[in-house]
Amino acid sequence: MGHPFNLNEEEVKIYSTLTSAIKVQDFLDTLAINHEKEGETCMSPRALLRARKAHCFEAAAFAASVFWFHGERPLIMEFRVARGDQDHAVALYRLNGYWGAVSKTNHLSLRFRDPIYGTLRELVASYFHEYFMTDTGTKTLRSYTSPFSLEEYGTAWITGEKEIWKMAYDLHKSEHIPLIPEGNESHIRKADTMERKGSNLIEWKKNHPKT
Repeated sequence: MGHPFNLNEEEVKIYSTLTSAIKVQDFLDTLAINHEKEGETCMSPRALLRARKAHCFEAAAFAASVFWFHGERPLIMEFRVARGDQDHAVALYRLNGYWGAVSKTNHLSLRFRDPIYGTLRELVASYFHEYFMTDTGTKTLRSYTSPFSLEEYGTAWITGEKEIWKMAYDLHKSEHIPLIPEGNESHIRKADTMERKGSNLIEWKKNHPKT
């Protein structure tokens, strides 16, 4: 009998130990950030495990595949931002009716979320205050997707050698729900000097050999 998702024995061992969102996040935190030094990538979970690095979408897809391995739905979400900043992807999980998120980032912000959010909007709103441009302090988070299931793509992508650009493109093209109430955007305060200073802290420098 073959392994689930066509995982090899080493991969099964890894997936089998990641029995909670906390363990998935702790594992992702051991990986280097993927600075894509040789060009943009969108690695499959198998390629991620081999490379031992990931950017946000690669990590979200991997986390979703782990949740699926353990019988949960493989759900991810994209945050869309104002021009000049970068969108972000997370893997969603639900515990006792409350939402949380697994997130790979190189910064102090946009990290893991505990399962305490009654709605997805509450979860997304928890990222709003810390999602800003470091140089100007302008808060940039504008919209988010509904839970985006990876089930429709089958399972071959999990261990495939091809990059998983299609699901990344499909996620980006899916409908996004506005976060800021109409008429309130002009009343949003910029991040202050102390917040901007703290946001300069990074986990993996670009000249690190593992990235």
